[in-house]
Amino acid sequence: MSDTCVFCDIVARRTPAEIVLEDEDFLGFLDRRPVQKGHVLLVPKEHVVTLPDLPAALRDGFLADAQRLATAVVAGLGAQGSFVAINNVVSQSVAHLHLHVVPRSRGDGLKGFFWPRHRYADGEAADFGRRLRGAL
Repeated sequence: MSDTCVFCDIVARRTPAEIVLEDEDFLGFLDRRPVQKGHVLLVPKEHVVTLPDLPAALRDGFLADAQRLATAVVAGLGAQGSFVAINNVVSQSVAHLHLHVVPRSRGDGLKGFFWPRHRYADGEAADFGRRLRGAL
């Protein structure tokens, strides 16, 4: 836990939140500034900053809870699907790992991703692939 983290404060119940899921390791609660109503944030109870920092022992449980939430926005809210995303550092408004589950339906006003798309120049995709494989 961090004394300066708003998500740790929610986990510790020092800051109120509308909690929708809780288990031993994770907490899911409604985003205070939702992209769509029903937008849920899933956080590990342990203070972890980014996905690469998440301990291996927590990975399966994190994804399992994300699946449960993605199912719940359809079953419980009547959404047609969901948008599931994690930001690591860039665009991460709180420095505590959090996964967004946003209910989606056709015509909901959201258009694809929120940034422009780019094309690879000839041979550039192979170079990016090689660099990523080397890092893995």
